[in-house]
This record gives sequence, C-alpha cells and structure tokens, in this order.
Amino acid sequence: MPNGTPAPTFVDLRQESDGWIKKYVLTYAMPDGSTYEYESASRKSLEAYRRELEGNAAGEKPPADAVCIVPQTPDGQLLLIREFRYPLNSWCIAFPAGLVDPGEDLASCVDRELREETGFALRADLGAAAIDALPQPGFSSTGLTDETVHVVFAQVERVADAQPEPAEFIEPFLLPINDVPRFLAENATPIGTRAQLVLEAFARRR
Repeated sequence: MPNGTPAPTFVDLRQESDGWIKKYVLTYAMPDGSTYEYESASRKSLEAYRRELEGNAAGEKPPADAVCIVPQTPDGQLLLIREFRYPLNSWCIAFPAGLVDPGEDLASCVDRELREETGFALRADLGAAAIDALPQPGFSSTGLTDETVHVVFAQVERVADAQPEPAEFIEPFLLPINDVPRFLAENATPIGTRAQLVLEAFARRR
C-alpha cells in the first residue's frame, strides 16, 4: 500500500477466449465497495495466471517469461534486428528477444535466441561473464498483459547463419555505438520501446 493509499482487492478471474494468447477478465473490489472488471491478455493458463496475480499481491518476484538481449560485439557494435511484426503489418527495429522455455536458465535462453535470430552466440572465451542481466524482469505492458521480460546485456560473436522459424522474417544488423545518435535521428522504421530506450541511453551517455 504505497503511501497508505488503499488499493483494489482481487476477487476473481475468468477466461474469455483461448489460444496462444488468452483473454481474461479480472474482477476487483474497489476501496469504495464497488466492483470493477478489467480485461487483460496472457499466455498463461487460468490457474497459472491466478497464482501469478496472487503472488504479485504478496510481493513475490515474478519469473521471466521472455528475454530481451542487448548484444555487443568485441569491436564496439550493437547487434539489432529488423523483424516483420504481424500486429503492426510492418518491419520493426528491436533487439533479439524470445520466450524462455520451461526449465531453461537465462544464459541458455539468451544463447539459443541469439543463434536462432542472428547467427551470433555468447562469447565462449568469457564464460559466465558474457552476460550481465538487469536485477529483475520488468513487465512489458502493464495496462494490457502480465508478460515479464528480462533485459540482458551480452558480449557476442558470430558463429553461424541465423536459423529463424519459418514464419519469422528477421534481418540482423550491426550498429556502431558511436553511430547510435545518428541512427535514432534518421530512423523511420517503427521501433520497439525497449530498443528505443536502450539506444537512447547509449546515445546520451557520451
């Protein structure tokens, strides 16, 4: 209860649609005694989503549903991708990213997604030091979904050709860190918020 402000109390959850992404309706009891319903989306099952909602209220640290990788090459370049995103009907600038498989540790997920999307991998000579993860996963869009994304800075090297899924259209490209300000000023392609913020941080640290 930040600053003593009363919060809505979770009452119930019902599933409205099924599929890879599911639609849910959450019911809350408001501080004034009224009832409020809110629509959300999740990849989780009904019971898994319910457990997560209850865990969030109890202050439990959420696990990562996905990773967003900020890869850097030994010569000072950032590895990004242009990916066709179906909800946008457009190419989009982003960092390599993907879902964490059940039981998969962070380093394995990062290395797998890099290989699949870009043909790069974690630098073998650095061992565990090849990744530097933020302290905790963040929520990708708190007004819409419960998805959590763990941002991981990674030291990478090219090892092979990319192996995207058949429905994935991905073009990896390298961007020298010193060229980030120009890129941001001139880019006209839609860009993911995480990529935009990270690139702005690189641009403004000079």
